Amino acid sequence: MSTPLDRTLTYRLHQLHKLTDADSQSVYPEHTGLSMSDGRCLTTIGTFEPLSVKELAEKANLNKGQASRAAQALVDQGLVRKEDRPDDGRGVVLTLTPAGRKVFRSAMAMIHQRNEDIFGCLTEKEQATLSAMFDRLISHARPR
Repeated sequence: MSTPLDRTLTYRLHQLHKLTDADSQSVYPEHTGLSMSDGRCLTTIGTFEPLSVKELAEKANLNKGQASRAAQALVDQGLVRKEDRPDDGRGVVLTLTPAGRKVFRSAMAMIHQRNEDIFGCLTEKEQATLSAMFDRLISHARPR
């Protein structure tokens, strides 16, 4: 007999994702003043800056149109600076402004607390093992 749906890893990963995202929908605005999607883009830019819009899309798991709209929304709010790419007149580089860096720090503190809330039921060793397993699964699933 095959594994019941509710015992498959993909089903349970999706369930955990939905449970944590539902809570994050309210936590992001409360702690950052941003929607969850804008907050995720801001933290992606702050973590990997300088980024192109294409790189933002890849790192934030968005399509290029979504990344472009989110970047522009953050520029309009004064949180992100968009400058012409020095080596390519057609591209832009995204970096945080001082105001964006302040929101970034608040967002990262919230993310660290959320991770503790979600994964705190695991020991440090279990968390490290799970993290290594996620790295392997992501590497395996990534297109080659």
